[in-house]
Amino acid sequence: MNMVCESEKLDDYLLELSEVNYSNPIIRAKVDDLFDPSQTEIEKAKVAFEFVRDEISHSWDIQGNRVTCNASDVLAYKEGICYAKSNLFASLLRLQGIPTGFCYQRLMLFDTPEKGYCIHALNAVFLKSINKWVRLDARGNKKGIDAQFSIDEEKLAFPTHEELDEKDYPVIYTKPHPKTIAVLEEHNDAIEMYKHHLPESL
Repeated sequence: MNMVCESEKLDDYLLELSEVNYSNPIIRAKVDDLFDPSQTEIEKAKVAFEFVRDEISHSWDIQGNRVTCNASDVLAYKEGICYAKSNLFASLLRLQGIPTGFCYQRLMLFDTPEKGYCIHALNAVFLKSINKWVRLDARGNKKGIDAQFSIDEEKLAFPTHEELDEKDYPVIYTKPHPKTIAVLEEHNDAIEMYKHHLPESL
């Protein structure tokens, strides 16, 4: 898929936002813990990806009710849905000067079209050393989901089945999509939100 940048300025993919609040002390402390100056940008991207994928639980997987949104809360509570986890992943890398954007897929919410659709969030990271954007999905692995860090061939959590009205959105956004943030801000029960209130399209 040919990805399209929302902005031609890489600096726009380094901005601090209310959801990507990397000045927060808890984010800064985690960055100091995860990274060291000897690591390459690719190594840093892999470390951050695997931390968010493996150490931050997906709310649905653990059947957790807490709704998190901004990166510091996701890190503090160590849980969130994909929208929240993508905020944390972006925070960790943006603080290291690695441009990170937001990407989306339209997927079936469960296993058939009749059960509805949802928007799924992942990230794209610009690696200057290879001059390319790489999509990475730190949603969290479980049976049937095996997302990996890969700079050559995408290894995302979910394939898209266009014949079932799923799709990949090509845009790499500088900020989380407003629809995804709105749903996090409007609900306080993650399970109820996940089942009934996720946006179905951008």
